[in-house]
Amino acid sequence: MTHRIQPGQTYRTCDGSGLRIRVVGDGPSFPAWGWSKTTVETVLSDGRGIRQRAIETTQLHASPLTRDGQPRRTGYALETP
Repeated sequence: MTHRIQPGQTYRTCDGSGLRIRVVGDGPSFPAWGWSKTTVETVLSDGRGIRQRAIETTQLHASPLTRDGQPRRTGYALETP
């Protein structure tokens, strides 16, 4: 499932650690697997953002489940659109 990555979206890690990130840079407006990046920041429990960095857009997923319905173990799943 392809989804549009936009600033302000919050993602939660799929590994169960509870880490949350927020997109602060523009993502691509087209599927660009494997070579596009976007800027994200770590979100603290009080909502503040710290540690901006670029990550591959292929790590940002619309759902915490794979196409087969299995839970994802890597990457980040969309929490708030």
